[in-house]
Amino acid sequence: MYRGSKRNFYQPKKEISARRNHMIKVSPVRLIDEFGEQVGIVETSEALRRANEAGLDLVEISPKAQPPVCKIIDWGKYQYQQSKKQQDNKLKQKKVEVKGIRIRMATDKGDLAVKLNQAEKFLQKGNKLKIEVILRGREKAFSDQAKQKLEEFVDKIKIPIKIEQRLQKQFNGFNILVAPKN
Repeated sequence: MYRGSKRNFYQPKKEISARRNHMIKVSPVRLIDEFGEQVGIVETSEALRRANEAGLDLVEISPKAQPPVCKIIDWGKYQYQQSKKQQDNKLKQKKVEVKGIRIRMATDKGDLAVKLNQAEKFLQKGNKLKIEVILRGREKAFSDQAKQKLEEFVDKIKIPIKIEQRLQKQFNGFNILVAPKN
């Protein structure tokens, strides 16, 4: 059974692309030694000599600065620190999900109250909410009542919300997208 290409499956991981040692062609550079102390502006050859004496690498930290900032550090340690920073940044990104609530014309008051509580829980967690009114068969003739039912449901939500997508007609009903107001 053919399931598509696995071309992206075996791609190597992206390496940290910072120039180091003899790849640094710019001279002079602002040097930071292995203890984190700023040495000052020195020639690249002098910075390389100091790195070799310390048994470490000269790594270009900030290439866009004038002059570029280089640090004497172990290359493996630098790569590890950068990968940890990337992981932390990835974890700190807020992931917003779009949750859904479906209502029918025949949905009773008790069931609506349960769905309303569920909608408020979704919004309190910071998720967006897509509320749909589904119409089947003869219910499609009563689209005005469906719009009214959807608007009443949105009005009953106690949490402050903002409407991200106005009331839209679908082939089988109506929907609206709301998000918590921050």
